[in-house]
Amino acid sequence: MTPALPLSWAVQSDNGLRRTSNEDSHSSRPELGLFVVADGMGGHVAGEVASRVAVESIAAFIEETSGADRNRTWPFPFEPELSLEANRLKAAFRLANRRIAAAIADSQDLRGMATTASAILHGPAHSCVGHIGDSRVYVFRAETLTQLTNDHSWVEEQVRAGTLTPAAARLHPWRNVVTRALSGGEDPDVDVVEIHPEPGDRFLLCSDGLFGVVPDERIAEIVSDRAASLEEICGRLIEAANAAGGPDNITAMVLQVDAP
Repeated sequence: MTPALPLSWAVQSDNGLRRTSNEDSHSSRPELGLFVVADGMGGHVAGEVASRVAVESIAAFIEETSGADRNRTWPFPFEPELSLEANRLKAAFRLANRRIAAAIADSQDLRGMATTASAILHGPAHSCVGHIGDSRVYVFRAETLTQLTNDHSWVEEQVRAGTLTPAAARLHPWRNVVTRALSGGEDPDVDVVEIHPEPGDRFLLCSDGLFGVVPDERIAEIVSDRAASLEEICGRLIEAANAAGGPDNITAMVLQVDAP
């Protein structure tokens, strides 16, 4: 089997300027090829629990299935039209949803909690993005920043339907209303996108505390700086969000695909 292209990575997370706690969680498991960002909801304690349970559950299942093939017994119906990586990510997200349901059942204080989650699973032949909610995954390739995920939010659905402009969406009072998340209910519909990384690609996983206040053009400008380290780029993204008011928690994870 062809080995996966090597990766460099960095991540930073910040409370922002208006929050006393951080409900974002992240997990970097380069030995598994797995990188995850989650943004919890439901009050600071519950939000922190939801996002932490999600990233831990996703990582645990990806680790458990690291040597699996299509013939193993899967906890959900295997979708043969999707890659093995995509099936692993979808199952991991759905198991995380069930772990959240169990946590809610154990504690009334956690009722109503939920979390977004966005992940990249880097495989030998290609990679896969898994996504639910309004955290995002971008790729910077050929000097162009492209959003790989579609926000599961009320305002973005209106933008896609043509009833709301992107500028109006940024200021809309319902801009934080998420229409899909890991919330402990029925097995969620998880978006998966198959991708083929190339040397020089940079991937950005981030919570809405970044892109909610920093335009894509500014994000692209920061991510494009090849003279800066990935750690410096993450720091600059957080600085840009805080300079724009820092109204929410901010998590920025940047992956770079290196030449073999």
